[in-house]
Parts: sequence; structure tokens; C-alpha cells
Amino acid sequence: MYHDVVDGDPDQSGFAGAGPARYKLSTGRFRAHLDAMGEALSDEPGVVDDLLAGDSGRAAWVLTFDDGGASALAAGEELARRQWRGHFFITTDRTGERGFLDASEIIELRRMGHVIGSHSASHPSRMSSLPERELREEWRASVESLADLLGAEIRSASVPGGYYTKRVAWAATEAGIAALFTSEPVRTTQHVGECLVVGRLSVKTSTSAVDASRIAAGDSKPWLREWVGWNVRKSAKAVFGSGYERLRGGVLSHRSEFELH
Repeated sequence: MYHDVVDGDPDQSGFAGAGPARYKLSTGRFRAHLDAMGEALSDEPGVVDDLLAGDSGRAAWVLTFDDGGASALAAGEELARRQWRGHFFITTDRTGERGFLDASEIIELRRMGHVIGSHSASHPSRMSSLPERELREEWRASVESLADLLGAEIRSASVPGGYYTKRVAWAATEAGIAALFTSEPVRTTQHVGECLVVGRLSVKTSTSAVDASRIAAGDSKPWLREWVGWNVRKSAKAVFGSGYERLRGGVLSHRSEFELH
């Protein structure tokens, strides 16, 4: 799972702040990741339709990009030059805002052959805690907006902020989502009703090209390392509830100020 690919100010694409900045790569590092993957893997990245059809095989890997930041178009062009396809999940309420894709750019990504999916309408901070009506509306509004824009059915989505539970998947299914990508670093898929739930490993600013290729190849060590960290954070989210994001934001902001000095 990638987010933004930016040079200079990380706030120029996608969500602003120290937290999102941890997942933003420079153009040079992103290209190095793709080069390393291309050398390490014999197959090109797959797409969600292959997963749904069961035609992908055990060695399948996919590239996804969350949020719909403005840099997604350049990332999509980089993939297209390699004749690779990626998945771009759009926060539809942000379409056309500063730092995010506009409607014409989303259409252009689709024209390149990439898969366009939902990343919810508003990117709520704790999606799994939303009341049922609001949860369903997040998926419904986003899916309908993208379907109207592209003139095509939207079958895939990703959960914002890592706040996934089965009720999030059930609500996505009601909106017509057939495949839901989470932030949980697990390599096995599962079904919630008719929805295929797919785990992912988040690529960070500090992730090396070698590690990126190992992740894509399914090397158990980086996946296990991330799984342990993920479950520690998951426990903290359960303990601190709505205060987790404020605490995390404060820690990361303090860390950024310390590093600048």
C-alpha cells in the first residue's frame, strides 16, 4: 500500500501533517521501489478482478494507492510506462480540492488502465466506530460519485485509517463493493459475506527498495515484523479510543520538530 509520491513539501499532495507524511515517498525512492520489484518478481502486479476470479495464484501481488492525492497521476504514469496496472482509491469528498486529484485526473488514471476504487467519501478518522447509517452512507456516496464520473461499476475499495471491522465490510458489500482492502498486514484473504477482504502492508517513507521487493515477493520476515507492530497499535487504539489519533499526532509532530532541530 502506497500513498503519495512527492518531492519537497509533503503537504502538497494528499492529507497534511506529520502522520500522513510518514507514508510519502520521493519520486526517486518510488522509482527505485518499482525497479527492485521488477527485478525480483517474474510477474507484473495483478488486479482485483484476478483476485475475485481466483485466477491470480498464490504468488500474486498488487499495488494500491490510498487517499487520491494529487501525486497519484504521476504515480499512475510511472506504472503505465512499465505497462503495470495499479489500484487508486479515492476519497471522493476531496475531489478537486487543493492537494487532491480532480475529476479529469481520475478519468485519466482510468484511461491508463488503472483500477479506480473508493476510499470512503470523507475519510473519517475512525470509520469502524461510525453509526450504522453513517457507515453505509460513506460507502454509498463514494461509490455512486465514482460510478457517475467514470460510467462504470465500482467494485473495490480500501478502508481509511486502518479502522477495519467486519461491519465495515458488510456495509461496503451493501454498496456493491466486491473486494475490500484493509491495512492489516496479512497475506491470506477472507470473505465477509460476498466481499473478499484483502490485507496489505503499508510502505513508509523509510522503506528501502530491497524491503519493498521482499514485501511484494511475500517474504515472511517483513510481513511478520509489520504484523507485530500493527497489533501493538491495534491494542493501543482499543485502549485509547478516539484519543489515539490525537496522541499519535502529538507524538509525531513533536518528533518532526525534534528532527528539524
